Amino acid sequence: MISMETSVNAVNAVLELNSSHKIFEGHFPGQPVVPGVCMIQMIKEILEQHLTKKTRLVKSDYAKFLAMIDPRVDSIILAEIKYAMDKEVANVTASLFKENVIFLKLKAAFSAAYD
Repeated sequence: MISMETSVNAVNAVLELNSSHKIFEGHFPGQPVVPGVCMIQMIKEILEQHLTKKTRLVKSDYAKFLAMIDPRVDSIILAEIKYAMDKEVANVTASLFKENVIFLKLKAAFSAAYD
């Protein structure tokens, strides 16, 4: 993560992807693509850093993967997370994007009851 800005119930982050990471050897050789599960994990980790608590994905209303992230081309991406707390659950609406390209739209619930 390059930077993170927070406000009430919102987090915006600038992320830098490592195109030489080992994960891209299998996903996919010669044409690296950030796996969808890794995109969701990025949202989870940013939320955890902001809340200073471990979380667990407990529900996803939708996860729409709208464009592939090629880390060689899109090494810097943005994350926008908005959430509302309901007891120990963060109800999240998030996206990963760069300029006018949206890679992921996510609406999910993360339990923040895990330390």
